[in-house]
Amino acid sequence: MHGRARAELAAWNAPDPDQDRLRRSYLEHLDRHPDACSRTCAAGHLTASAAVVDPGGTRVVLTLHRKIGKWLQTGGHCEDGDASLGGAALREAAEESGLAGLRLLPGPVRLDRHRVGCCGGTWHLDVQYAVVAADPAAALSIDAAESADLGWFAVEDLPEPSDEACRLLVGAAARAARRVSEREPAPLPRPFGR
Repeated sequence: MHGRARAELAAWNAPDPDQDRLRRSYLEHLDRHPDACSRTCAAGHLTASAAVVDPGGTRVVLTLHRKIGKWLQTGGHCEDGDASLGGAALREAAEESGLAGLRLLPGPVRLDRHRVGCCGGTWHLDVQYAVVAADPAAALSIDAAESADLGWFAVEDLPEPSDEACRLLVGAAARAARRVSEREPAPLPRPFGR
């Protein structure tokens, strides 16, 4: 995981100078800490999260985080079985939303570094992705250990309380989904009788 995380971040084209500075600080952290992808890294560790959006980038799944008390994207710590940060984000999105058929869009869309109360008040170096739900009409399933509530929300009308990092991620994920949907041809109608 460590090597793949470093390679992905090294290759990522950050959308602005602030995100590029953050990207470089993540790379330095990875270079200094072989355990940077593990929650046991006391200096801070990489986490992976995802904004789950509908194919048109108009709605997003948010979870009311039980411990933090805010509406946030899905995400969390990397686990031993995760091969990549994107894989960890996709796993967390599926676990926390209960949705099947999720599709991870290529590469991160944002980075966010924040201090958290868990893990001894360490830093989370969050690598954030866009995930598209194949069937936005499918029922969501709450993971009661993590979430007090879960729902679909209009990208332009997010619930409160939330935070600026979540709003920025949702905007970036919605734009990424719209770019993909504009490039992909519409599905062809199925022939009658099939």
